[in-house]
Amino acid sequence: MGTWSFMELILLVIVSGSLLIEAQAPIPPKYDGFVYGGGKERGFTDSIVIEAFYDPLCPFSRDSWPPLKKTIKHYSRSHAVTLIVHPFPLPYHDNAFVASRALHIANNLNSSTTYHLLELFFKHQERFYHKPTRLLSRASIVSHIAKFMTRALGNSSLPDIESAFEDSKTDQQTRISFKYSCSRSVIGTPTFFVNGFPAPDDGSDFDYKKWKSIIDPLLSANGDQ
Repeated sequence: MGTWSFMELILLVIVSGSLLIEAQAPIPPKYDGFVYGGGKERGFTDSIVIEAFYDPLCPFSRDSWPPLKKTIKHYSRSHAVTLIVHPFPLPYHDNAFVASRALHIANNLNSSTTYHLLELFFKHQERFYHKPTRLLSRASIVSHIAKFMTRALGNSSLPDIESAFEDSKTDQQTRISFKYSCSRSVIGTPTFFVNGFPAPDDGSDFDYKKWKSIIDPLLSANGDQ
């Protein structure tokens, strides 16, 4: 191995730094993710914040949703817990990026339908797996998902949905969600953070009892119980 001169090392540091700056994701205009129930009752600093990283076509994400939803509803009266879901399309799940983009489109058109659409994806995941769609073109899959979205947004919304799939803004929003997840070192779904810290254990095994065992001590420490 050759010996590096001092000037060569300085040049290497400068070049590496410039590449890092160029690769940095742009800061989005608002915090990524979909706040469950609107999240307007209390600010994030006044509640326990759960961040869930979900792939809408991931079976483990699907299975972890009912106990998490039950948990959020349990604490909804006191508004002590805020849930934010970040779509994280896994590259090995065919059509996950389009499905995640669909969530952004729903959230843009009518935010009250976002979670309804997520649950519809969870319920009908098998329609969008590789085998049923392997012979379809990308355009056909987008058209199929656009029509599927009308189950949550209504039939009259189809022109707006199709237009949104042509808008690069919704593509960028989905990319930002993916990059944000990567910046948090998320590598699979579901992944959960509580108040900015990784939740203990494997998120796919979280049941209602497990969630309460995490949240109740935090509420007690905050004097909310």
